[in-house]
Amino acid sequence: MRLQTAAVETAASHVYGGKPGWLKIRPPTETFSELKELVAHFGLNTVCQEAHCPNMSECWSGGTATFMVLGDTCTRGCKFCSVKTGNPKGVVNKAEPFLLGQCVKKMNSLGSRKIDYVVITSVDRDDLPDQGASHFASCIREVKSAVPGTMVEVLTPDFRGSRECIKAVADASPDVFGHNIETVRRLQRTVRDLRAGYEQSLSVLVAVKEMNPKIFTKSSIMLGLGETEEEVVAAMKDLRAVGVDMLTLGQYLRPSSLHLSVAEYVSPERFNKLKLTGEGLGFRYVAAGPFVRSSYRAGELFVKNVLNGRK
Repeated sequence: MRLQTAAVETAASHVYGGKPGWLKIRPPTETFSELKELVAHFGLNTVCQEAHCPNMSECWSGGTATFMVLGDTCTRGCKFCSVKTGNPKGVVNKAEPFLLGQCVKKMNSLGSRKIDYVVITSVDRDDLPDQGASHFASCIREVKSAVPGTMVEVLTPDFRGSRECIKAVADASPDVFGHNIETVRRLQRTVRDLRAGYEQSLSVLVAVKEMNPKIFTKSSIMLGLGETEEEVVAAMKDLRAVGVDMLTLGQYLRPSSLHLSVAEYVSPERFNKLKLTGEGLGFRYVAAGPFVRSSYRAGELFVKNVLNGRK
């Protein structure tokens, strides 16, 4: 799976067990609890919960919700990801796009804080003929139809580089099309499923820009896996070379003893240095920090600072 959401250990005591003090998770809010119940009511999955993302409360309470469609079982086995691996055997909930749209609509009828930015991601579905591309497209259209004005970001699989699949998603006009390279070139085979790859991921981002230059593209890199700063900067340059507009950099956190070990806890100061480097390379926006993830504060960080500036 291509999400930069390597899990935080869920027990609070683990957060400080041998980890630096800046790794501190904020407690849930009342708004978060209410939205979590609503997602369960509609039978939907969120990557926030499946990957134990540390920013669930902050994002959901701030107007951004991230949904994981096409089930909770990934056909790939990346060594950093907590989402379960298996064979879904072609099973797809065809009602999911409609339910997703209705869930977002209901969210906007509750409380004073509206959900104005929706991120749609998925597990890899190599078992499907179109790898889930048409389902992605239906989800985008349903959300935009149910709640006009809502901005939609997608974080997609690599679709094994299929331009036809990429086009199906791009034609549904997401505001942001994200796909993660996850790590530097040298560590690809160590970190990701062997069916993924650095060049293949770059090809997805190239294709989106060729198909619709107006769509903003986005990618993410995890730090703390043994990469050097020079390798990170080289990856950033590769992303800019294919026109990527937005970048997130976050700390890899080990989901369990079965996953890759953390090689280094990167300091906030180093994250800030890389953020400045990225901005200097020409990214429209760079979010960098220990708890930053692919969809981290997407509404506030990207809509207000980048997307609205396009209009």
